[in-house]
Amino acid sequence: MKRPILIAMLCLASMVRAGVSRADDKAPATATKAATPEHRIILPGDLKWVAAPPSLPPGAKVAVLYGDPNAAGPFAMRILIPAGYAVPPHWHPADENVTVISGEFIMGVGEKQDSSKAHTLPAGAVSIMPAGVRHYAWSTLGAVIQVNAIGPWGITYVDPQDDPRGPPAAK
Repeated sequence: MKRPILIAMLCLASMVRAGVSRADDKAPATATKAATPEHRIILPGDLKWVAAPPSLPPGAKVAVLYGDPNAAGPFAMRILIPAGYAVPPHWHPADENVTVISGEFIMGVGEKQDSSKAHTLPAGAVSIMPAGVRHYAWSTLGAVIQVNAIGPWGITYVDPQDDPRGPPAAK
């Protein structure tokens, strides 16, 4: 009685193996047609810090991790914020997700800066800001934050006089 069961199991095993073998024969052809995503590792020492764009107050530095903040599509950039740095009330045309990597970052919502309504975000904290929400930010101690968003990234100041690029040209 044991022998027929053993024979049946061997037959079943060979049928399964044959099926897997045929499927494996097709896998490489399918795999070569699909685009292979690139795996990248970026170590802190690999970041290329440059002066922040003129749309931000002077003094900050940025390092783009992936994507292009000036082009359509997802991107991530880190912003190195010195102690005492502030960004007046503003808004963005797309959702903005901010993660505090190190230091302390303070954010508030509204068209006027009000420190009593702001939240202190320690390292590890995340802020999820929908497009168009007026907000402001500063750091007393300095910080590194990461911004994840969909480009093209933009910033519009609630008060045009706060725009470091200067007031809009008269028409």
